[in-house]
Amino acid sequence: MKSRNLAIAAIALATLASGATFAADMDKKDMGNTEKCYGVSMAGKNDCAAGPGTTCAGTSKKDYQGNAWKHVPKGTCTSIKTPTGMGSLSPTKV
Repeated sequence: MKSRNLAIAAIALATLASGATFAADMDKKDMGNTEKCYGVSMAGKNDCAAGPGTTCAGTSKKDYQGNAWKHVPKGTCTSIKTPTGMGSLSPTKV
């Protein structure tokens, strides 16, 4: 019975590991088709770089925070309209 449980656990771990590898590969592929767009994310929904007082992903404090970015399809950032203005390829005034 113990060997059966070990086999099931090994299969589960292998499945999880292969899924994580697949997700990492997909992220690398998608990164080539995206760009960082500042000032377009909602509070707590940024991908990274939320400025002083925050650490990284999901830490922006307000909607459309100018120093927090989100990945968007390449070539679309500056056409994204928000209540505070357009998306930017570089950090903007917070």
